[in-house]
Amino acid sequence: MQRKVLFLGAGLLAVILLFWMVFNLRGAKKPAPLEGTEEAFYSMAAAYEARNELLKAKEAYGELLEKFPSSTSVGKAKSELERLNIKILFSSIPTPDSFAYEVVLGDTLTKIAKKYNTTVELLTKSNNLTSPVIRLGRKLKVTKLKFSIIADKSQNILTLKADDRVVKTYRVATGINNCSPTGSFKIINKVVDPVWYTQDAVVPAGSPKNILGTRWMGISEPGYGIHGSTDPTSIGKQSTAGCIRMHNSDVEELYAIVPVGTEVVIRE
Repeated sequence: MQRKVLFLGAGLLAVILLFWMVFNLRGAKKPAPLEGTEEAFYSMAAAYEARNELLKAKEAYGELLEKFPSSTSVGKAKSELERLNIKILFSSIPTPDSFAYEVVLGDTLTKIAKKYNTTVELLTKSNNLTSPVIRLGRKLKVTKLKFSIIADKSQNILTLKADDRVVKTYRVATGINNCSPTGSFKIINKVVDPVWYTQDAVVPAGSPKNILGTRWMGISEPGYGIHGSTDPTSIGKQSTAGCIRMHNSDVEELYAIVPVGTEVVIRE
């Protein structure tokens, strides 16, 4: 009889333990991606992104890079992380680097952008706006990030940084025979579909002969700037008259993010 009671007690305890485990596993949050293979991290990041949990996807790529720094797929992981950085920046997802601004009487996107040192384009993209008209009392996502740009002539790489963290890197063209100026400059003007003024002609926007492409960001070194291109094959080379040349899609992305006054460092 005693053995039977002990047996039933042990069985009951096992059942209780099983129910406890099932209950806790169902209610538990998913653990942070701390362990696993590279493939597991990629799968986890993809799954998070599919659920629009972009911050968790970004974290997964960050941990992948931290745990497998010598992997042959580091380049792929960095590209995915940079792609997500831009996707998050252009989304309405709240982040620690943004805040919700409530529109007050008299506000315009231009006024808000100027007040918080951002751009109308970024406000538009990150709030899914389809019109420049903003409703009184609406909450807008506004970034708190301070952006800067570093252009490396030896590698023909432009790096967009935010508060000293890398946001994205772009392949660019720099000055032929290393003629791009070096030093620290500021963006002083921005133009959509710029006209190219040469000594012999005025080349209109959209012309295949207009080497400035779709965007121009002039810097504080007179005559120089960051612009698009009509010759994609020149990107990655020293092939310009001194400016920083980008693919049109890349310069349009960068243009939307950085305001006038952004620091631009060009180094050897």
